[in-house]
Amino acid sequence: MAFYFPRRHQSVRSSDHYSEKTSEEPQPHVNNKNAQTTVTLMYQTNLVGYLQSITILWCKNLMNHSLTIMVNSTEGTSQYSCKIDLKPWHFWSRKGYKSFYVDGKQVDVYWDLRSAKFNSSPEPTADYYVALVADQEVALLLGDYKKKAYKRTKSRPALVEPLLYYKKENVFGKKSFATKVRFGEKRKEHDIIVESATSGLKDPEMWISMDGVVLIHVKNLQWKFRGNQTVLVDKQPVQVMWDVHDWLFTSPAPGHGLFIFTPLEAEADSDIEGSGHGGDSDTSTGSRYYSTRSPANTCDFSLFLYAWKTE
Repeated sequence: MAFYFPRRHQSVRSSDHYSEKTSEEPQPHVNNKNAQTTVTLMYQTNLVGYLQSITILWCKNLMNHSLTIMVNSTEGTSQYSCKIDLKPWHFWSRKGYKSFYVDGKQVDVYWDLRSAKFNSSPEPTADYYVALVADQEVALLLGDYKKKAYKRTKSRPALVEPLLYYKKENVFGKKSFATKVRFGEKRKEHDIIVESATSGLKDPEMWISMDGVVLIHVKNLQWKFRGNQTVLVDKQPVQVMWDVHDWLFTSPAPGHGLFIFTPLEAEADSDIEGSGHGGDSDTSTGSRYYSTRSPANTCDFSLFLYAWKTE
């Protein structure tokens, strides 16, 4: 059985950044009651005169909540970082300013999360900003308080729009795992929920929903624990790949499942496997789950969802 992972656009050099950056992240432990959820965002933007990769890492457990910003040097030999501890009992820490140096040039970080709204994710959902400023230009701006950010930093917007090309999230749960994703800056945000039934008398099953609509339903999961299918989201094809081997065959801890969502360039509906918008997409042969057909074109973004099962 072949499990296809799409090749990313080479200008982003995503495979290099995956290996470099993910090693910086704290590794979750499902047996630890103080499990740490993380959200990693990777951007390509112009900083100190060069097109560079910037990693945003949000981390949260029962005791700590932090934001780390990492920048690779232009030569790729050094990494510069700035960590912000968002202690919940210190209100003053939720607004601040820090500086660090990249290739000898000053980079300023401004943030205001005093009114930020959160759900189960360590990344805020609304009412905040985090601004990365260099050479009087806001190279990267996170959050929806954009006017407040520009007013405080007294800097102009970036001439080159930052490109978000990678998101990775570690989520913990027993049967349900949720995240949010936007397949393009101009597109709306979607709610993704992965649900599973991997214990009991019945055969294991899995459902992948978006905005309340089941897009993929996998029966007999013990035979189809790896697969891929292309679905339509707002008339845009999105390839969904999964590997839940560790949910079923790892003990004593059930381990994690991996789900990858990659938008594709639009193509004829007849060429899209599983192009329906929802419903029971399982088939008796399972052929729609194990396609080895390479997508004609992939966009410069992928969402990696690590779903960690807890008992």
